[in-house]
Amino acid sequence: MRVTQGTFSFLPDFTDDEIAAQLRYALSHGWSISVEHTDDPHPRNAYWDMWGQPIFDLEPDQVDVALREVRACREAFPQRYVKVLAYDSSYGRQTTALAFVVNRPENEPGFELERTERPDRQITYGLRR
Repeated sequence: MRVTQGTFSFLPDFTDDEIAAQLRYALSHGWSISVEHTDDPHPRNAYWDMWGQPIFDLEPDQVDVALREVRACREAFPQRYVKVLAYDSSYGRQTTALAFVVNRPENEPGFELERTERPDRQITYGLRR
């Protein structure tokens, strides 16, 4: 099962050139870049481990700096999910403007939500792996 989270999650995995293009787009909007990784991609797991500190104040022509961090994280954690986040600070709070997965483990265990309808219109959800 292929985990689908973030922008572009239904597309095939990006090449480094395609990742660089998205980083360039984010940097052209003045967004800060962060790289995170996890072995638990559950949708409610919003707190992935950070790879270093977020990268602030890069210009679009400095996309190689951000791409170097993406590559380093993928090399350090080849069997984990790695994603890039772009933060838009113009709202005065931490706002994710763009997020996409850039690395997946070879074997994605996946999970399935199981919906159960109960009396009085109650709906519960369970997780099946």
